[in-house]
Amino acid sequence: MNGANKNVRFMQGNHACAEGALAAGCNFFAGYPITPSSEIAELMSLQLPKSGGVFIQMEDEIAAMACVIGAALGGAKSLTATSGPGFSLKQENLGFACMTEIPCVVVNVMRGGPSTGLPTMVSQADVMQARWGTHGDHPTIALAPSTIPEIFYQTVRAFNLSEKYRTPVILLMDEIIGHMREKMIMPEPGEIEIVPRKKPTVSPDEYSPYEYTEDLVPPLANFGEGYRFHVTGLNHDMTGFPTNDNHEIGRMNNRKLRKLERYRDEIVQYETEAIDDCRKLIVAYGSTARSAMRATRLMREQGDKVGFFKPMTLWPFPDKELEEIASRADLVLVPELNLGQMILEVERAVHGKARVVGLNKVDGEPIAPQLIVQKLKEF
Repeated sequence: MNGANKNVRFMQGNHACAEGALAAGCNFFAGYPITPSSEIAELMSLQLPKSGGVFIQMEDEIAAMACVIGAALGGAKSLTATSGPGFSLKQENLGFACMTEIPCVVVNVMRGGPSTGLPTMVSQADVMQARWGTHGDHPTIALAPSTIPEIFYQTVRAFNLSEKYRTPVILLMDEIIGHMREKMIMPEPGEIEIVPRKKPTVSPDEYSPYEYTEDLVPPLANFGEGYRFHVTGLNHDMTGFPTNDNHEIGRMNNRKLRKLERYRDEIVQYETEAIDDCRKLIVAYGSTARSAMRATRLMREQGDKVGFFKPMTLWPFPDKELEEIASRADLVLVPELNLGQMILEVERAVHGKARVVGLNKVDGEPIAPQLIVQKLKEF
């Protein structure tokens, strides 16, 4: 292999996720084997020990999420990967991470459900769970790649967003892109932006883990570096200790929500194709976005003015951007591998400026481009 193509790989999606995590500086993984995400754990178990990192297989998904939080408090960039049933088990501790503002990354390679469902077949039915799965008001960042290179770079980005805004980040993949293989040109180490965690600049005696800073993101000290502070899932004040003060409770909860609202435009990502003159717009994410893009091009070849909008950030949802684009169209089609989840956000964003219809499939098989074309021709 010559120098010109030494970085070209033929890579599986789950492996791209693991490679992206390693490139982002991930040095801790805790998980429990579950189809169709297990290849992520397998590769991390091989690679982390080589660089001084830690891999641990826990007795269940609940414990794995707890380990990820503990490692992050110790200064690690920590990761766990799972699928539907395991993602459900992680919700309580994911809520703890939201309450305590612990940076970590949770990968969900979606499969059919509910319950044990379809362990080896595709679904996109965890979209709303990613936003609302854990109880209470909490901010959420969830990213949705649709290609192998996107998996790599969105995994890196998940770690960067997590560290920058001190929050858990969910990477929503699905079985198809997790197991498919594609060409991937691996970047050189210096080509990847790595965002460091914001650390305290005051002495341990002056440090408050939840202080009100101008940027709304409190610095986070590592356990074991002389900074001793309290961490609890109870509502707490800026010192980390529980409080029943109504003013302080409301102030703290609002700060956590405003934190992501302030940086919403930096977090949201999306891609478009052929939107300038579109009369029909397809909105799709994950593996379904691949079929949607093909359908867009097929319809364009036939003279139909079809455009494509791909949200790469599902939460926060790119509602402002979609509203502007959809205002040019008469019809918005939302193909999803569920019974209708993201279509609810699309309807909210469009504000009645175009007719919104769904195309739904829940039998474990993908939505083919021809099915999208057939649906579009009905209108």
